[in-house]
Amino acid sequence: MPEEEPEDRQVIRSTVLHISADSLCWAQWMLADEPFHLGDLPIAWQVSARTDTSGPAQWSAYFTPDVPGEAVADFLTALDARPHPAVPHVRPELVLDAVTAHGWRRDADQGAGATDPTFISHVSLGEVPPLIQDADPRTLTTGLDEAAPGGWQAWAQPAPGAPCLWAASFSASVPHDLVAAFAASLSSTASVLRRVVPEATRERLLWTPAG
Repeated sequence: MPEEEPEDRQVIRSTVLHISADSLCWAQWMLADEPFHLGDLPIAWQVSARTDTSGPAQWSAYFTPDVPGEAVADFLTALDARPHPAVPHVRPELVLDAVTAHGWRRDADQGAGATDPTFISHVSLGEVPPLIQDADPRTLTTGLDEAAPGGWQAWAQPAPGAPCLWAASFSASVPHDLVAAFAASLSSTASVLRRVVPEATRERLLWTPAG
């Protein structure tokens, strides 16, 4: 656990753990252990935050291996800049504004959702997949007739019914300004360097010379 002294800390050999200086945030590489899947893809990173060093994680975010690295990095940068990483901030429009500013379209079938112009990448606020950890008690005590607190989900799927290329899940208490930082980076039209691109999306990409 992050609160343990370094000499007492036991980390599974297949796990890499990065902890913030104040021990309120941590990122864990857990691909080798494959704790569970999102969109039939194994989890690679779990990022968590808490309000104090003696308490459990208030929220967690999960990323499969091929989530664009720039988006994960910008999420972590925003988290590092936040003085109180676990304090809730619920403003869904922050996320939607971040992606629509880059040309994404609001999803008319969902109250809070958007998709990119090629209909491959999506963000949506709604039901959280099983096993996503969150300290909000309503995620565990909601009755059968009640809707549990929603969390932001993001994924890329070349076509309906096709396998997902990647997926990300944010538990209900992840501050929306952090999700917005991820979404803004994800939807950015700036060029990125790639050595390999998915065959399923190759024909829909805009190519620019490197250098």
